[in-house]
Amino acid sequence: MRRYDDAIEVRHLDGEPVTFTWRRRHWLVTEVETRWVETADWWNSPQVRIARGSVAEDLGDDLLGEREVWRVIAHPVGVEYAGVFELTCRDGQWTLRRGVD
Repeated sequence: MRRYDDAIEVRHLDGEPVTFTWRRRHWLVTEVETRWVETADWWNSPQVRIARGSVAEDLGDDLLGEREVWRVIAHPVGVEYAGVFELTCRDGQWTLRRGVD
């Protein structure tokens, strides 16, 4: 899987992604393989970086913040081939985190 971390627009039904737009292409979700919830990367938080002696610019990270992760199979509208993607959602903001297309 390749890592992207690109902001995307997602249309969802009851919180489950149905379609998404990525790099000006519209993708149709044909299957949700799995879904899970992750917490923030506490080991990379500004507070931990300061404790290690590094400079941190922002102390606003929420270590208890959670994001939903959806692993889906999707294909571009009008095209038959499909890819596997990890979509994340935190505070209503969606990101395409990883993909194999």
